[in-house]
Amino acid sequence: MQYLAVFEKEVNSYSAYVPDLPGCVAIGETMEEVRGLITEAIQFHIEGLREDGVVVPLPSSTAAFIDVATA
Repeated sequence: MQYLAVFEKEVNSYSAYVPDLPGCVAIGETMEEVRGLITEAIQFHIEGLREDGVVVPLPSSTAAFIDVATA
């Protein structure tokens, strides 16, 4: 399965969250680090849901870049 992860540049770090898995977040010093951490977080989150007997949400979020006039 592929879940959408949203990455954000912070002042001194990067963060990521997964809209389809509320509470699934990661923070790292580099983009590469946060990519690895969010992958681990997704796996851990899904394992926890299954252990608790909760249905794992299917991926449903999408993203798109929208062009807007800036003038």
